[in-house]
Amino acid sequence: MSIVLTPFARARLFPKDRRLNAIQDATAESFERYINDNVPLKVLDGYAPFCKLHVHRNWTSTRCLTVPITDDNRHLLRSAYEARTKAELPVLVRWFEGVEPPIANYMIVILYSREQMLKEGDTIDADWGVVGCMYTEAPEEIPMAPITMMRNALGVDEGGSGVAMDREAYRQAVAFWESNANWRPKK
Repeated sequence: MSIVLTPFARARLFPKDRRLNAIQDATAESFERYINDNVPLKVLDGYAPFCKLHVHRNWTSTRCLTVPITDDNRHLLRSAYEARTKAELPVLVRWFEGVEPPIANYMIVILYSREQMLKEGDTIDADWGVVGCMYTEAPEEIPMAPITMMRNALGVDEGGSGVAMDREAYRQAVAFWESNANWRPKK
């Protein structure tokens, strides 16, 4: 099985500004080489048949993706309307500024099949394409953000995958994201 880093994931996981909430201590090329050369600890089914999650022990100093919201840190939450790419419409997002999460124990690499990548307009020269990565304390998937589920249900033209909304998964995601948030380095 062969895996490549998609341009979408490359820009998000290895940004030019080398921000602290992206993957640390690795280049895009060394990351791609690592996930091809090392068998994952386990493989999880993703939210659709074309999606797989490869769980690896974190081999970098990359920090956890999310932080629990507490009374002590709630004042550090920020929000804005943002788009992931120039082609997408902005959506409301929130994050912490001024917190320092622990170093993640695991990296959960999110893969889409070559067929799904083609459906979304991306040709890859591999069996699977990396579309994202979660940095976690436990070797388990973090629920997809509710807005990502909605974007996926809207279809490929709106930056999604075309997978219909799963109401129960959506409710579970809301429960998680009501008490957790992503983080960004303080500006």
